[in-house]
This record gives sequence, structure tokens and C-alpha cells, in this order.
Amino acid sequence: MTELRKRGAGGGDPDTAENISDKEADGDDRLGLSGDTEGECDADSKTDTPDVPASTADTDNTPECLNKALEGLPPKWRNYCIRGLLSICMISGFFLMIYMGPIMLIFVVMGVQIKCFQEIITIGYRVYHSYELPWFRTLSWYFLICVNYFFYGETLADYFGALVRREEPLQFLARYHRFISFTLYLAGFCMFVLSLVKKHYRLQFYMFAWTHVTLLIVVTQSHLVIQNLFEGMIWYIVPISIVICNDIMAYLFGFFFGRTPLIKLSPKKTWEGFIGGFFSTVVFGFILAYLLSQFQYFVCPVEFSSETNRFTVECEPSDLFVMQEYTLPAALQNTLSWKTVNLYPFQIHSIFLSSFASLIGPFGGFFASGFKRAFKIKDFANTIPGHGGIMDRFDCQYLMATFTHVYIASFVRGPNPSKLLQQLLTLQPEQQLSIFNILHSQLKERGLLPLPAVQAE
Repeated sequence: MTELRKRGAGGGDPDTAENISDKEADGDDRLGLSGDTEGECDADSKTDTPDVPASTADTDNTPECLNKALEGLPPKWRNYCIRGLLSICMISGFFLMIYMGPIMLIFVVMGVQIKCFQEIITIGYRVYHSYELPWFRTLSWYFLICVNYFFYGETLADYFGALVRREEPLQFLARYHRFISFTLYLAGFCMFVLSLVKKHYRLQFYMFAWTHVTLLIVVTQSHLVIQNLFEGMIWYIVPISIVICNDIMAYLFGFFFGRTPLIKLSPKKTWEGFIGGFFSTVVFGFILAYLLSQFQYFVCPVEFSSETNRFTVECEPSDLFVMQEYTLPAALQNTLSWKTVNLYPFQIHSIFLSSFASLIGPFGGFFASGFKRAFKIKDFANTIPGHGGIMDRFDCQYLMATFTHVYIASFVRGPNPSKLLQQLLTLQPEQQLSIFNILHSQLKERGLLPLPAVQAE
């Protein structure tokens, strides 16, 4: 513990005193260093204490041509221009991916997930000086493959039932999918146990936990993004877009009007930016919902057609995307001189999504800021000039994806007939007949089936 305090005192963070007090207050409880009395534990406390580097992503990778073009501007405006230009490029790329369809969006989510995982694992690898740990990186990527196999296998069984029933190997994989997934994970677990090395036990368990927490944050939530996509591209596009809008508008309002600090974890965040971002995001989400609700391409669930072997986004739009008339409250009637308004129901849902993105979503960014301050790094990586790493751009997106998934399950989606039908078709014939007879009897008792015609004598 003494060594940890000495190392903490030597850092270059401007909040050194605050960081030292934090480490002294929770270091023993969190790392369990105070109660070690045996020689092996002493060795662990000396060798496994993280020696935090000054930075892991502090290099400037801005293209030289852009640096020369902006070299005459003050640093604040130079950073503003770089961030703005790259933001426009990323938004344009996002539109291009939407145009290319759901398959491309799935690959984009997978690519972002892998890059975010790599950035977080690399930080742990460098912070804890894990260079000599056997199998650490190999096992980290192995667990990533295992978890993705489990989640994407579940998705394949849910949304591609027709394809699975048609191919014999896929039938076997779908039937025993969870057992195979668990077996693969057990193999990695055994490999980790066999890789344990004396005097590095604690450090190895640090990294084992680091990998699994990263998987929980990145992989599981990126899988929810894909599930939202299958509910309809609008459930993918709107949440992502309103988070981007909130980030941009909060930055602009803070840049031009910011005076009052919002939170110590992010000193540049201001109340002016937070409030301005909230109102701008709600308006933007409301308008975007109105525009997208008019097109089947965005509102129809993404389904796989066994006849064409392609994704289809054609359907009869649900009530959420059919214009309806609403009566305004009396107070608004007197103010606006309107008694009724015509809206898509999804526009009302967009208000709740936008409110979450503006009020709670930024806490994902605050969490990431606290993580970076804990390890004294500026960004997760330097992938995007002016923005940092991919994880720096998606810290709020993952939280938003989880909320969207929970919101759909709680307030929007009922039982899915297509999924139930796919499950029924996987049953044995006698089980299918039994369910048919029960359903037939129930419908007849409720008068939903016509009575058999009386045969003529």
C-alpha cells in the first residue's frame, strides 16, 4: 500500500492531492492489500500494483495538411474546427451506412464493438504492465469470440428460423447452441486457471475481471443495438442520432455560452451546454421521428425472407407509425389556440427517448471521464483526430441502447407472433398437434371460430 501511495504521489495529474486521498480512502478495501501477511501475498502486492502511465493516448494524429491549414487559429478554435470537420465526416459516413441497409449496419456495430473492446483491453494491458502475463491477450480475445458466438447464435435462432430449419448443420448448432457456448467458455476458463503463475496471481485475476467487465459493457450492449435494429431501423437510427445531436449541441452551447461548471469529472461540461443540449435534442428527436415515420424502410421490422434469401423491410406499418389525432390539454389549447394536433404516436415515444439521451445519457460520458481520470489518460485512444478513440464517441451510445431495448420491451412490443411460430415449428409433430388442438378448442369456446355447418339429412 505504501508503494501504491508513493506511485500515486508521483503522477502528473493536476488533481494529485485529490487522487491520493481517493486511493488512500478506498485502496485497501478495493484491492485487498491491507490484510496480506503471508510472503506470497506480499510479493503479489509489490508486483501487481498498477503503475499508471502518464497517458496512453496523448499523441496528436491530426493529418499534417489539416494542421497546416489551421495553424494560424487559436488552440480553442483550432480544436473546434477539427472536431467539427471530423463530426461532419462521421455523420456523412453514418448516412451512407443507413443507405446500404441493415446488413451493413450490423457489420458496423460489430466493428465498433471490436474496436471498443481493443481500446479498453489495451489500457488494462498497459496500466497493469501485463506484458509478461501468459495468455492474457489471447484469452481476452478468445472470451470475446465466445461471448459473440453466444449472442449472435441466439439472434440467428430468433430471426433466421427459416434459414436454420433449412440447413442441417445449422439445425444441430441451434439445438445445442447454449451447451456449445458454455463448453467454449469452460475451455477458456480452464486455460486461464492453467496459466496462473506464482507471484502474479492477483494481477492475473485483475486482468480476468477487467476482461469480463469489458465484455459486459461492450458486447452485451452492442448486441442490444442489433436487437433494436431488428425491431425496425427507426429504433436504431433515432436513439443513435439523438445522442449525437445532444453531444454536438451541448458542445456548441457550452462553447459559446458556457460559464457554470456542471460536474468535476468533466471540467469542460457546463450547465448552459447541458440545458441547451436538452431542449435542442428533444426538438430534433421530435422532428426526426416525424420524418422517418413516413417511410416503410425505417419503420418495418427487419426480417429475413427464406424465398429471396435477403432481408426485407416491407410491412403494413403498425399503429405507432400511423398519423392520429390527439386532443391538447386545456392549458395548451388556450395558449396555442389549437384543440387537436395530428401526430405519429412514435413522436411521443421520441420525447421520452430524447429526454433520456439528454438527462441520463451524459452520465455514460461522466462514467467514462471518471474511468480516464482514474488511470490518468486523456482519451481511450487516438483513432479519431479531435475526438479520441471509438470508445470516447460511444460511451453514451451503449447506455442509450440499453434504455431503448428496455423501453421497447416495457412500453411498445407485445408478444411476437413470428418468433412464437418459429419456436412451434421446431417442436415434434405430436407436440405441434397437441398445441393445435388446445388452441382450436380455446378459439371455439370464445366464439372466434365458425361452427361446423350442419350436414343435410
